[in-house]
Amino acid sequence: MNNLCVDIGWKSLNHEGEQLCGDHVEIVSPEEDSTVLVLADGLGSGVKASILSTLTSKMLSTMIAEGLSLEECVSTVASTLPVCSERELAYSTFSIIHIMHNTTAEIIQYDNPDVIFIRDGEIEDYPKRELRIGDKTIKHSTIRLRENDLFLLMSDGCPYASKELQLNQDWKEKDIAEFLKMLVDLGYTAKTLATMVVDECNEKYGHHPKDDTTACVLKVRRRNPVNILFGPPRSHDDNRRMMSLFFSKEGKHIVCGGTTAKIAANYLGAVVVPSSKPVQGDMPPLMEIEGVDLATEGVVTLSRVSEYAKDALGKNELYTQWAYGRDGASLISRILFEEATDIVFFVGRAINPAHQNPDLPINFNIKMSIVDELSASLEKMGKRIKVNYF
Repeated sequence: MNNLCVDIGWKSLNHEGEQLCGDHVEIVSPEEDSTVLVLADGLGSGVKASILSTLTSKMLSTMIAEGLSLEECVSTVASTLPVCSERELAYSTFSIIHIMHNTTAEIIQYDNPDVIFIRDGEIEDYPKRELRIGDKTIKHSTIRLRENDLFLLMSDGCPYASKELQLNQDWKEKDIAEFLKMLVDLGYTAKTLATMVVDECNEKYGHHPKDDTTACVLKVRRRNPVNILFGPPRSHDDNRRMMSLFFSKEGKHIVCGGTTAKIAANYLGAVVVPSSKPVQGDMPPLMEIEGVDLATEGVVTLSRVSEYAKDALGKNELYTQWAYGRDGASLISRILFEEATDIVFFVGRAINPAHQNPDLPINFNIKMSIVDELSASLEKMGKRIKVNYF
């Protein structure tokens, strides 16, 4: 296993007036360090297009993950898709990136705009071998991966983004590539980059999109571990063991909870100091402990982080709140969403007597559910998650 991993993010914009998107993104990980990413664009828009793209992406991702040949995958999809009664056609265009062992990218393309590849801040041309499978011409490429490589997959709603019902001559694939090139060195996540591309397309549509529009970004990056300590252990006798395991881990160390902070400070021979930074919004104040990267309140703060994580996986409407905020939830969110690749939770199962007050909306079960929900969201972001209970 090498020290590379992939960060994947995407965003879709529905055709104006449609409840469903005719594009669909499917991501599966058949084994550790391998990923199959499929972006499918169904013929037309609305329900029919959504069905076509969903079936196509799910079938292709499953078959490729199972090791079926490209010929089998394409012919199976072509013979399975339902036929559109209006146009008597049955197909969905698609772009596929198969990441193998985080060392090699296999790119498979059919009728979508070409996948854009950026390496070392420059737009790279890459060899494309044409294969004829049935009546379809498939482009096939293989690229050896390097750290910071970036790929953009998109549906044709991106280069067609204009206020008129015709191809935008000032926003072709090469223009989209140049737009993305300006952003790649600014440290944005794949999700943020995909959002920026789709938002720019929406602007060019005059906020009245005339086609389903999807951008999906894949970034190759080095692994970055982060550790979170949340709550004291059930038994006081496990304090030292829990702290020893937590602080022995490589990467940043985040401590959540007042009692937890005191235990961590005692282990480090330090003291808990209230942060001099002003309290922001409705979030609890920060703490400072020498030897700890970030110390915050527990349940309220992590509950807000979980809320941000769910939104980031969807419409990403709360991005500006956590991306620029200076409160504990915003700081944790930036670390987990943008920096971390491998996250280890150290969760104490002690019951806080203060949380058993029936007048307070916090109890032990809520605390555990926060960890479960946040872990699930982070896994969907492509993070490696491990949860240790004490």
